[in-house]
Amino acid sequence: MDRDKQTKIIEALILACPEPLTPGRIGQIVAKCTPAVIRECVDALNRAYEAEGRSFEIWEVAGGYQFRTRPDYASYVQALQQQRPSRLSRAALETLSIVAYRQPLTRAEIEHIRGVDAGPVLRNLVERHLVKISGHKEVPGRPMLYATTPRFLELFGLTNLEDLPTLREIDELVGGAEENDLDAEKPAGLPVESVEESASPPNGDASP
Repeated sequence: MDRDKQTKIIEALILACPEPLTPGRIGQIVAKCTPAVIRECVDALNRAYEAEGRSFEIWEVAGGYQFRTRPDYASYVQALQQQRPSRLSRAALETLSIVAYRQPLTRAEIEHIRGVDAGPVLRNLVERHLVKISGHKEVPGRPMLYATTPRFLELFGLTNLEDLPTLREIDELVGGAEENDLDAEKPAGLPVESVEESASPPNGDASP
């Protein structure tokens, strides 16, 4: 199978998959497709989309590949939705940040850092599939340990946890933003509002 054929098949597979498609899964379907070959094909596709001025591109998120609309079109995509996506509260964002940077950790450890009860917020994050129970701490009572999920990586446009910005970068990002304005700043590169639970439509909203 030549590279052009491989590229077209990979494009079709990513477009058809409702969640980030991993290189491993692509390799199971497409013959002789190593992770390096897949990356080359994706890069070629993105160069073609950019040259053609297309409104979408392929992102590497949550350990896989996913179609996303470009940031310039975020407001139009949001207008297509019947209801505005629910936002994460400041308490949820703070708790999610603690879990992301300190995971795995217990509810008591989260509450020690935040200084308030974290039960309702944690339940909400678990229900939204942004946080999961990853095990139990081997101490008396064996409290549950919390960690982030692949959905967290997908929502924030991260390939893995190593892509999280440093605390210094976060300070620079949110510096000067008003405390109650959740829309004031958002991580660079996200197609749509990062504080909303609905990220840029992965596929189906834009077809090559």
